Amino acid sequence: MTSAPDPSPTTDPPGADEVRVLTDLAERFARSAGDLIRANRPDRVQVAATKSSEVDPVTAMDLASEAHLRELIARHRPDDGVLGEEDGWQPGTSGLTWVLDPIDGTVNYLYGVPAYAVSVGVVAGEPDPERWTVVAGCVHAVVDGTTYTAGRGLGAFRDGAPIAVNPARPLATSLVGTGFGYREERRRVQGRVLAALLPQVRDIRRIGSAALDLCRVAEGTLDAHYERGLNPWDLAAGEIIAREAGAQVTGLRGRAASTDMSVVAPPETAAVLAALLADLGADTDD
Repeated sequence: MTSAPDPSPTTDPPGADEVRVLTDLAERFARSAGDLIRANRPDRVQVAATKSSEVDPVTAMDLASEAHLRELIARHRPDDGVLGEEDGWQPGTSGLTWVLDPIDGTVNYLYGVPAYAVSVGVVAGEPDPERWTVVAGCVHAVVDGTTYTAGRGLGAFRDGAPIAVNPARPLATSLVGTGFGYREERRRVQGRVLAALLPQVRDIRRIGSAALDLCRVAEGTLDAHYERGLNPWDLAAGEIIAREAGAQVTGLRGRAASTDMSVVAPPETAAVLAALLADLGADTDD
């Protein structure tokens, strides 16, 4: 895997007709990878490799799912770039990049916990969360087949039905999702932040798939989500689904969402949560 993507050619976001095409393709590709995963999950999953630490696993199915997605993209969109979790950056010439998480929630997949998904997003411009414009996406929950889709300016949907975020509410009555990194040093900081935040919210959920968490904010089964350390493939499809459902997707201190921090919630809730997280130093490793 390459360490970081080079800039994509600068391009304006595509128009509504192409966004519809890209959204349909994202759903077709994600569903196809989901079929592959469902049909081939063994009774006992083995770790094929690790990434950031020994508790950050890669399975053979992560690799097979991404290879399958790349093959589909090459067949249908040969001029587009691809950025995937497992095989890195492949530049294109169209100014569009497919951002892939072949199994979001690999630890859940490994243990048989039914909360993992295929995440397929399409971004215009540089494939960096602080610079891109996400134009289409699909998050397909593998176990039960629930499928979330969105296209820029076209709304967000769960299994074809429109979805929307909850009305903004105080943090004290907000159900907040989050996730944790894999390195010990970062987990220590995240634990400190969580301990300070927990008394100020209704409750915390840690489900283990950021893409599904963002979709839960979009449909209103979570009020908000925050997380440090999300990579582009964790964020792309979920970002467009959340935005089109009415959420704000932001970082801290005026920055866009990035690996340093992402906050996803109705705008008023996002502003309050982001300010609190900034006060807690949640985007630092200190």
